Amino acid sequence: MSPNNFAATDFDGLSGEMPESNIQIITSGGRRIPAHSTVLAAASSVLESILVRPQKRRSSEKTIRILGVPCDAVSVFVHFLSSFKCTEEQMEKHGIHLLALSHVYLVPQLKQKCTKGLAEQLTIENAVDMLQLARLCDAPNLYLKCLKLISTNFKKVEKTEGWKFLQDHDPQLELEILQFMDEADSRKKRTRRHRREQNLYLQLSEAMDCIEHICTEGCTSVGPCNEEPCTKKLPCSKFKTCQGVQLLIRHFASCKRRVNGGCLRCKRMWQLLRLHSSICDQPDECRVPLCRQFKVKVQQKGDDGLWKSLVGKVVSARALSSLSLPKRKREEEPKMYLDHHQVRSFLTTQCH
Repeated sequence: MSPNNFAATDFDGLSGEMPESNIQIITSGGRRIPAHSTVLAAASSVLESILVRPQKRRSSEKTIRILGVPCDAVSVFVHFLSSFKCTEEQMEKHGIHLLALSHVYLVPQLKQKCTKGLAEQLTIENAVDMLQLARLCDAPNLYLKCLKLISTNFKKVEKTEGWKFLQDHDPQLELEILQFMDEADSRKKRTRRHRREQNLYLQLSEAMDCIEHICTEGCTSVGPCNEEPCTKKLPCSKFKTCQGVQLLIRHFASCKRRVNGGCLRCKRMWQLLRLHSSICDQPDECRVPLCRQFKVKVQQKGDDGLWKSLVGKVVSARALSSLSLPKRKREEEPKMYLDHHQVRSFLTTQCH
């Protein structure tokens, strides 16, 4: 039977009355706290093992010594074993000692309460002391919160007495703190780099959508093949990206240096067309120029690993972007690509 069930079963029906005590808890100050052996054994396996040991002295009075902590803290501890209750005031006053007692005597309910209560009491001044306590008492959640607070406010923590004492007496813990800070900084850098890369892949994904949109629907400055663009056409929903793609298309169609590969803007457009071809799964029906030509070239010569990696990441970004759209929008958008009837007018010389 669990301690909680024991308390509920044995005492809830007794109008708050506890069984008659049959054991005494002796504290460092000599205080004697009456308790009941059955309650102690149900709440703590350590106390249970102590209770079953034969006493060294032959005496009718059974005793257990809990030393090294203030008497009041022991009193709160014993009361918790029978009631599983601890007030905020008691936690604020005796939380450190209660955590130590809960760890030594294996009382997980109290340990959980102490971990939570002490985390709320964390300050820059006591962070190092709390960290040492959390490590000694195997309280990983409190330990991590202390590390994060120290890492975030390290310049201020360095000035505290706790940090100076740590440097003189616990170099191993000092090293753990510094390693955590270094790893946290590395994680932040990796996260920032990952976000920048994801933004790039999303932008490339959006550019792919715009290329298909321009080739099938047309936009403000690039119209259907063999037709003039419609001046009354409203900007599309991705006009910021679409406008940039349209400018690249118009430049690519008229640039004199692209044949010799001397134009960076043309190279960028060439890469976008190649990327579209790598992603496109309907080359026979595709209206984007050079799509089929790039497909044939890949079949003949293959793609390098770096390019394949880029394609895979852009495809993933497109999938995530599609999932983030509202359901109705996801249902409507494919129709825009499937209902095209003619090729848009750009790169006319490359359309065949």
